[in-house]
Amino acid sequence: MFKQYERLHIPGILVPADAAALAGAVAGSTAWRRSIRQSDDGTDLDIPIDEYTALDAAERDALERRAHQTARDAFRYMFDTVRIGQDLDAGRPVEPALAAWQAFVNDAPFLDFLRTLTGDDRIVYCDAMATRYLPGHFLTAHDDAAPGKHRLYAYVLNLTARWRADWGGILMFLDEEDHVAEGYTPSFNALNIFRVPQRHAVSMVAPYAGEPRLSITGWIRSQAPS
Repeated sequence: MFKQYERLHIPGILVPADAAALAGAVAGSTAWRRSIRQSDDGTDLDIPIDEYTALDAAERDALERRAHQTARDAFRYMFDTVRIGQDLDAGRPVEPALAAWQAFVNDAPFLDFLRTLTGDDRIVYCDAMATRYLPGHFLTAHDDAAPGKHRLYAYVLNLTARWRADWGGILMFLDEEDHVAEGYTPSFNALNIFRVPQRHAVSMVAPYAGEPRLSITGWIRSQAPS
């Protein structure tokens, strides 16, 4: 199945109690940062959420309005994140449950599972970051290609207890004519995995969405960070 479409949606990937505990840790994290891609030259905003919310309302509105306007014809995003792997590599504190996830995806059994699933023996490392999409948040079309990053596949572990497709937040895979070839609703405790490069986007979360769209996502690589 994976070899045919180079992407797969796997429901019920974790023991339910473990999924619930991890979801609670992500939802309750105090380390969120508001991440907004502002331009093509990598000038991105990445600011602790308490500092972001302390900005004047007009400043926040201007930043978010610009994010929406410039997303029309470019790669842009806006969402909240906890950069688990980067923080661990830099020696910064990481909440225990999130650090445990980073260790889990780099333990031999999970790496072996990924190699078996994809048929790719080059897999040696997985990174991780938690993401939180609130109303108005989005990720425009891109393919995750990044020279020198050794990315083979991307994954998303969905951790929102209840979600409706009409709330947005759909992981959409795009064909050569920009049609949505396939879309994955962020179903709780489902793992999505797909080959890199592959064009995809996350549709904007609607103003009436009933919950934050929570997940842990990352890239599966052929080389660990040096």
